[in-house]
Amino acid sequence: MIQKLITMKPAAKFLPLLLLCVLSSNVNSQQKQPVNTLLSPKQKCLVTIASYTGQGALENLKPAFNLGLDAGLTVNEIKEALIHSYAYCGFPRSLRGLTTFMEVLNERKAKGITDQQGPAASPVKDEGNKYERGTAILAELTGVKECGMATGYAAFAPEIEVFLKEHLFADIFERDVLNYQERELVTVAVLAGIGGVEPMLRSHLGICLKVGLTPEQLRDYLTVIKTTVGKDDAFAAESVLNEVLKQN
Repeated sequence: MIQKLITMKPAAKFLPLLLLCVLSSNVNSQQKQPVNTLLSPKQKCLVTIASYTGQGALENLKPAFNLGLDAGLTVNEIKEALIHSYAYCGFPRSLRGLTTFMEVLNERKAKGITDQQGPAASPVKDEGNKYERGTAILAELTGVKECGMATGYAAFAPEIEVFLKEHLFADIFERDVLNYQERELVTVAVLAGIGGVEPMLRSHLGICLKVGLTPEQLRDYLTVIKTTVGKDDAFAAESVLNEVLKQN
């Protein structure tokens, strides 16, 4: 099934996700599960947008943006997802995503569609030491407080560890518009999209559980990922998720 999706044209490849977003409530009913055990249509669309952003798949991003807006995501929520993505896939793909989103908004406006802007990001309260703020947020996300001397990459390149704490976890994770669950869904979707970063994917899938996403919701995330990435990356994401769920 995955191989067939890979060989489809972009528009055809996107059809399974359309069904996931539009028919989510029907699926929930058929499986006789409470609605909150699966991802919402908006969350699924965030996963899709982030996955295609990580891959730089602009031809698939356009329909993903349209589906996201139609599913109820605001303009600022999608912008925030693209801003957040840059920390994991870099400025080039984040900026390409943003320019593609601008094109979609202009096309929709020309058709007479008025999209909901939603609240803009509030200014971050720059109070106290940024490194300490970032360290505290990381501990909140992981449930583990740092102690002892730095090891691994933090000892080998302490500068990047500072950037990680001060910028990623202070500057970015302190922003609102998206909550921790949504930011982590964006993160694991980008990581699955770029591929080859299984250790980081493993860590963030663990964080997903810490911030309140359920195993069922993460399996639902995987269902979406299987429609947006290649066979090898989908298999890798599934293997990592199985490991994480077995350990938790």
